[in-house]
Amino acid sequence: MTAAPLRLRLDTDALQSNWRTLARLSGSAACGAAVKADGYGLGATEVARRLAEAGCRDFFVSNWREAERLAPLGLSVAVLHGVREEDMGAALSGIARPVLNTPAQVARWRAAGGGPCDAMVDTGMNRLGLSVADVAGGMVEGLEVDTLMSHLARAEEDGGEAAAMNERQRAALAALAGRTAARRLSLANSAGIALGEAYRFDLTRPGLALYGGVPRPDMAGDLLSVVRPEAQVIQRRLVPAGETVGYNATWTARVDTAVAILNIGYADGYGRAFSDRGTARLDGAELPVIGRVSMDLLAIDATAAPDVREGDWVEITYILPAASATTGLSQYELLTGLGDRYDRVWT
Repeated sequence: MTAAPLRLRLDTDALQSNWRTLARLSGSAACGAAVKADGYGLGATEVARRLAEAGCRDFFVSNWREAERLAPLGLSVAVLHGVREEDMGAALSGIARPVLNTPAQVARWRAAGGGPCDAMVDTGMNRLGLSVADVAGGMVEGLEVDTLMSHLARAEEDGGEAAAMNERQRAALAALAGRTAARRLSLANSAGIALGEAYRFDLTRPGLALYGGVPRPDMAGDLLSVVRPEAQVIQRRLVPAGETVGYNATWTARVDTAVAILNIGYADGYGRAFSDRGTARLDGAELPVIGRVSMDLLAIDATAAPDVREGDWVEITYILPAASATTGLSQYELLTGLGDRYDRVWT
């Protein structure tokens, strides 16, 4: 297969270090890993393989197509969106556990004589999950529930209404301890781990923080960047003073300017919000993005890199918290939007 003109450099050591850090912060709770959305855009199979090598034993995906892709690894996987009628063949094969979210899913799994499962209880997010009353009333009684879980809505926020909501959710899940046969309780996502021991229960489920995202400022010093996009130079050109670059002529050269055109654009997740805001790097030099980001192309001011030529590789600056602040996009969007046109190269 022909090599792509853009690639993601993915750091195994950083990924594994982030998991070990989150496992340490999880205290006595086991630390799992959310590898849904194709490992947050980095490649679920390779991410899961590396996290398993680091010691992770619990993995979470969204749907059964994702579970099937991980099946060859023989991992303990839970499918967060539960089980539709169309999923029953895969679910009964034993490749993963469904996380039962609705009374209909519970009934479907029970009628099929399903084996181990998890259950989601809605403690206030009003997204997915059985009601607290249904769980307390015995809806999952008789099922082989491994983990009873819920999900925090405002874990990345502190104080005021957010803190009060976090505590209500924690207390609602804690009140179900011993009310089912579940072996474990689970609530904390990446940000929830930092809320304290009471939020960690038996199992934590980090996602964003594994990949170098920083869900809370107080976690910034603990996490390493995992992903580094690089793009190849298609052309180097000299733009005369007074000429413009790109769609809608949003950038004008004040002086004769060396410009490099890169093989990357918003179709690759490098969005238009980086226009005239993003930066690239080569040999330590910072190279500003100039003009509008196109679908497949990007222009950078190459003045500080006088030797850059066609075919050279340039690093795209992509530190997630900073990129989020620059663009207004969430760190989640910045990660999961990285498309399939990149070659993914693990180092």
